[in-house]
Amino acid sequence: MRIGRGLPRWSKVCTRSAPTPSRRARIASCSEPSTRFFDRVNDAAALSRQGFRRQAMNAPQSLLIGLVSVSDRASAGVYEDKGIPGLVEWFTAALRTPWRMETRLIPDERARIELTLIDLVDTVGCNLVLTTGGTGPAPRDVTPDATLAVADKVLPGFGEQMRQVSLRYVPTAILSRQAGVVRGRALILNLPGQPKAIKETLDGIFAAVPYCLDLIGGPYVETHDNVCKVFRPKSALRG
Repeated sequence: MRIGRGLPRWSKVCTRSAPTPSRRARIASCSEPSTRFFDRVNDAAALSRQGFRRQAMNAPQSLLIGLVSVSDRASAGVYEDKGIPGLVEWFTAALRTPWRMETRLIPDERARIELTLIDLVDTVGCNLVLTTGGTGPAPRDVTPDATLAVADKVLPGFGEQMRQVSLRYVPTAILSRQAGVVRGRALILNLPGQPKAIKETLDGIFAAVPYCLDLIGGPYVETHDNVCKVFRPKSALRG
């Protein structure tokens, strides 16, 4: 019958015999170079990932700074605040590291200051928070009290040095109660309220701030040496 004429060809294809031992050996030997090739590809991918991780670690991180001006009259609009503009001017001139800022203008109320500092560190994620104003002995000067209340660690050296710096210019600097503290991975510093005093204080203390941020897990901060030359131990320097 003609119907079955094509069957021998189909059966020849479908009933192909299993590979012989020698053929299996040849197939295995052909697959070995391919396996080695994919091993090399995987090794190269692993090295590439390591390189990307190193680049990410060495890439400059943005610094987020919280700027808080504490003043009853400025926050009420009686006069224009000068503390935050003074801070912005100094950081604009001093920092090489990319930076951003969050600003707050609040009255001399301890509870309000505490909540503002907590929000800037815990919620906003600031690495460095600077306050201006409210550091003296007057009844409404409560900025240091609020700062110490939210601190995990107190760094007395900052307060001591800030007073030493200011004493070069005015004898009343001895009345200042400025403090420096750590909360989480952020450094909080109390500064004077006047732009001139802000600049003098930052010129005198900021050299130690970037290494402090290194130690508490903050970004690697670099400055323009002609404004402020940062000090770090040799072991902490990055190429």
